[in-house]
Amino acid sequence: MPAAGGRRGIVTLRGDEGDVRTGGVQVVANAEVPRHADRLDRLLHETRRQIARDSGPDVQRILDWLHRQTGAHLALVVDRAGTVGLSTTGFPREVLRPLAPLLARVSGGRVAAAATEAGRLHVRCEALGADGSRHVLVAVAESELSREESALISHAGSVVALLRRADDGERLRRGFQHKARQMRFAVFQTLLAGDEVLARRMTTGSVPPLLAADRLRIHLLHCPPADRDRIAQAFQDHSGYHGQDLMVHCPAFKEHLICLVADRPGEPDAAGSDGQAVDLGEELRRLVRDNPGYALGISGPHPLDATAGAYSQAAHALAAARTTPGNVVFYQGQTPLAGVLPRGPALAWARTVLRPLDSLPATTVEITRSLMSAPRAAVARLLGLSRNTVRAHIARAERALGLDLADARSRAAVNLALAVTGAHAAPEPEDRQPAPTLDDLLRTERADVWARTFLRPLHDPQRRSLQAWIAANTDARQAAQDLGISRNTVRAHLRTAEARLARDLLTTGSGVHDVVLALRIGAVRNG
Repeated sequence: MPAAGGRRGIVTLRGDEGDVRTGGVQVVANAEVPRHADRLDRLLHETRRQIARDSGPDVQRILDWLHRQTGAHLALVVDRAGTVGLSTTGFPREVLRPLAPLLARVSGGRVAAAATEAGRLHVRCEALGADGSRHVLVAVAESELSREESALISHAGSVVALLRRADDGERLRRGFQHKARQMRFAVFQTLLAGDEVLARRMTTGSVPPLLAADRLRIHLLHCPPADRDRIAQAFQDHSGYHGQDLMVHCPAFKEHLICLVADRPGEPDAAGSDGQAVDLGEELRRLVRDNPGYALGISGPHPLDATAGAYSQAAHALAAARTTPGNVVFYQGQTPLAGVLPRGPALAWARTVLRPLDSLPATTVEITRSLMSAPRAAVARLLGLSRNTVRAHIARAERALGLDLADARSRAAVNLALAVTGAHAAPEPEDRQPAPTLDDLLRTERADVWARTFLRPLHDPQRRSLQAWIAANTDARQAAQDLGISRNTVRAHLRTAEARLARDLLTTGSGVHDVVLALRIGAVRNG
C-alpha cells in the first residue's frame, strides 16, 4: 500500500538469516525482534545491578557484555587525544590514531555519532553525555554491524553515560557528606574552646541554627561505628546540619556520636530526611530503646560557651548508662569541687599552678587542656595532630609546670586549677598574696562534705579497688597484684564504680580527677 503522500514505505525487520527484499519492502524473519527485546531486557537488568553496587558502577562489565552480544570490540575514549579509559580485551588501539580528527569532532560535540571504515574494520563512534568534552564509545568490528547491533551499542552507550553521571553524582554526594562532617566537627571544636563568635564567623553564609540557641545539651550516643553514618544522615537536612541541632562523629572514640541538641523545652529539635520536624532527643532515646547495644548519656543544659562542660557531663552520664537498666542516663552530678572551695584562696592557688603556661604557645595550652579529658592518643585524633607532636607539646608543658602529666594525681591538680580559673574568671590582683597549697584547700569542711557525698554510693569492694587503682596510677594489673585479686575483678569493680559515681573512668578517664581528689581529701582530713 502506498504510504501517505504517494511514497512507498520502507519497513526493516532484521533477522538471523539476513534480509529478504520484496517490492521495495525489506522483510526479515520475526525471530530477531524478540531477540533484540531480550538483549534490551538483559541490558536493563545489568544496569540495575550496576546502580545497586556499593562501590559504584562497573562500566568494564557493560563493555564486556556488549562485546559478547555483538562481537565488536569496544573502547571508552576519554579525551580528544584518543586516550583509552576502558576497553575490551583485544581492542585494536592502533585504529584510533587515523581516527583522531573524527574523535575530536565527536568529543567536541560537533557530531553525535559517526560510522566509518579503517582498512577492513568497520568503526562506529558515539558521544556519551552532553558536557563540553564528552567521552566517546568506539566499536570496531570485522564486518558491518547490523541495525539492531548498532542500536544495542547506542543503547548501551546511553547506559554508560547515565552510569557515569550517577557515579559523578555519588562522588559529589560523598564529598558533600565528608565536608559537612568536617564543618560540623569544626563548629563543635570551636564551641569546646568556648568561642561562639568564631563558630559564627566560620559558618558565614550558612550559620547552624544551633548557634542561635541560648543553651544546649550534649547527647552522647554509644553505638556500633558502622551505624553512625546512617543515624547522622537520617536526620541531616540539605545544608548539612540537623535542623536546630548538630551530630558530630567523634574522631577519638569510634563508638561515639556527639549530638549537640538545642535546649528549647517544648519545641522539636531537628528536621528529618522527610523535612518534618522531630524531637532529636526523643529520637535518640527511641534508638536506645530499640537497640540493646546502644547507650545514651545526656548532659544538663549549658550556655554555648560552656559546651566543654556539657560534653564532660555527657561522658560521665554515658559511663553510667552502659550499666544502667534502660541505658539512658541524664547527668545528675553534685556541685563540682571547684564550686565548693573558698573562692579567693582557690583562685590564688590555681593561678600559681597555671602561671607557667602563660609563656607557652596557645597550641601547647590547648593540648594540655584536652589532656585533662582524654588520653593522649585521643587528643591527637581530636586535634588532628600526630602523636609525636602531641607528645612534644605535653613534654613542654610538663617542664613549665614542673609536673608529670602521666601521673593521675598531677593531672587531677591541673584539671582542678583549670576548673577554678574557668569558674572564677577575674583580673589578677596587683598585690599577690601567698597562695595556699592544695592540701590547705582540701582540708576545708565543705571539701570534706563534697568528698563524702561523692564516695557514698560505693560499697567496700569498689572503694578498695579504686584506692588501689589510683595508688597504681590507674594500672589495673598492678592494682590487682596489690590486692591479690584478678585484673578482671578490678575492672568489674571499676565498671560498677562508674555507674554508681556517674563518672567516666575507663573510656575518656575524665572522671578519674574527682576520684583522686575525693580520696585525697579523705587522706588529708584523716592524716
